[in-house]
Amino acid sequence: MQTPFSTPRAAYVHVPFCAHRCGYCDFTVIAGRDDLAGDYLHALELELAALGHPREVDTLFVGGGTPTQLALPELERLLALLQRWLPLSAAGEFSIEANPARFERATADTLRTHGVNRVSLGVQSFSAPLLRTLERDHDAETVARAVDALRGRIDNFGFDLIYGVPEQSLDGWQASLQQAVNLQPAHISTYGLTYEKGTAFWTRRQQQTLTPVDDASEAAMYSTAMDWLPAHGFDQYELSNFARPGRESRHNAVYWQGLPYYGFGPGAAAYVDGTRRTNHRSVTTWLKRVLSGESGVGASETLSTEERAREALWLGLRRTCGVDRSVFAERFEVALDSLAGESLPALIAAGWIADDGRSIRLTRPGRLLADKVAAEFL
Repeated sequence: MQTPFSTPRAAYVHVPFCAHRCGYCDFTVIAGRDDLAGDYLHALELELAALGHPREVDTLFVGGGTPTQLALPELERLLALLQRWLPLSAAGEFSIEANPARFERATADTLRTHGVNRVSLGVQSFSAPLLRTLERDHDAETVARAVDALRGRIDNFGFDLIYGVPEQSLDGWQASLQQAVNLQPAHISTYGLTYEKGTAFWTRRQQQTLTPVDDASEAAMYSTAMDWLPAHGFDQYELSNFARPGRESRHNAVYWQGLPYYGFGPGAAAYVDGTRRTNHRSVTTWLKRVLSGESGVGASETLSTEERAREALWLGLRRTCGVDRSVFAERFEVALDSLAGESLPALIAAGWIADDGRSIRLTRPGRLLADKVAAEFL
């Protein structure tokens, strides 16, 4: 059994390039600077080489930004680097995020040739007005073309969708769910729109030029997803994620179980030997440091035994299967009930957590109040 101190069998690689920074985006992104791709790939190679020797992984996730913003020769170079330093085990999962815009058959061919077997498309919505609000550069037809490019090449693909967008109705949200299912993806992720400090959307909300949907409407949209997607063949296996049987994200499960992982690229986090290290979020600072032979790490934190266990407890509750007591005790060397203390019976009494004696999990009402439940454990 893996523990937080096992050798990582998972890796995340961050590609920061985008054509445009969307107003809600709080990720490490640099827009309109594709000229830095060569420097980025050089720096990434140096960071990977610090491993000393190739490390086989069971899951590899390339996120962004927009990894497919790279020109095909640069994308091929990136994927070749990853194949060299992070070879995938037999039957491993190799995921990459992609923007439907400018995603063509040549892109899919390149990904498949280099071992990518899972693609997450940043669809966000099928509504033209909402896509404009979200500052996306594609439309529903673009998504359909991207799906056509994937069919027969990489059939394990999924969509990210956002709900709670200003002016979005419950009927409109269900229409987007229907359009998504019609394209027969293997996986659908649904996220409530957030207004992170420092983003353009945060500023617009403060200036009252962008009005969020009310809490009740957002909750109704989430509830609709929890009802509608399972009824159409997508099981909810995590708070925000739904998949056809056998198509769950294996990489994200590493995070939810509190297991170790490598991280490379600007803004990327790694969790190795109980220590979390996060690279500089400034792309140019990360580049400057790594290319000059310095560490790209911007922050480091070694978690105590209790901190590791508490974090894993909350992350584990994100999964609909919940947290198994015996597995938790073996992995973190502390009893779940001892760690949870009086919070657990109180949450059970409130109807937010279910307990079958073997494991605990969030109830349906508990999923709607997940952040409040998390505060009781952290």
